Amino acid sequence: MELIPLPDIILRIGLSLVLGGIIGFERERDSQPAGLRTHMILVVGACLAMILSVNIAFKAGTDPTRMAAQVVSGIGFLGAGAILRSGFNVKGLTTATTMWTMAIVGLAVGAGYYAVSAITTAVLMIVLSLLDVFEKRFVRINIIRNLVIDVHERKGVLREVRKTMTQIADQIIDFSVKKSVKSKHLRIEVAARFNRSDKVEDLVEQISDIEGIRSIKIH
Repeated sequence: MELIPLPDIILRIGLSLVLGGIIGFERERDSQPAGLRTHMILVVGACLAMILSVNIAFKAGTDPTRMAAQVVSGIGFLGAGAILRSGFNVKGLTTATTMWTMAIVGLAVGAGYYAVSAITTAVLMIVLSLLDVFEKRFVRINIIRNLVIDVHERKGVLREVRKTMTQIADQIIDFSVKKSVKSKHLRIEVAARFNRSDKVEDLVEQISDIEGIRSIKIH
């Protein structure tokens, strides 16, 4: 193992910056919490960690994989911050995995594996771009929506709301009710699975036809 000279260090950091920017741009375009800057800084940091591991190991005669191993395990905490939960929907898992993978790419660049790093980034870009189109068209045909419906309390209104939801949703996952004694109105919270092609506007119109509806929130 040889000492990495300064020109090579600059080259590796520059390449890691570009590769991180490619994936970061795709995540930024998809409005993910970890986007362009996060991925660029992440890959550069991982690259620098690998460079330091090699150079310190060369000078001190220690194991060069120690610092790199800490990067791999430590990136899990950063990836966890990209995962968001909204009701029954979980977002950010793909971004968390890209962050972990790009950290490995940064280590690979730092170790001098340029071709492998570039190929891995290209494969990742293909998976994120082309397969996303395929999934939306052929795989992910359903989406879970969370609805909060406020309605004036009257006899049979719960059955009417449940019946309407059963008719317009593919599947009701959760149905809960909160009753306000003072204001005499009900808050109905529903988690249901809908076809991705169903428009929110149509959903609001059908629920609004129920007598006594005060407000509808859908997310």
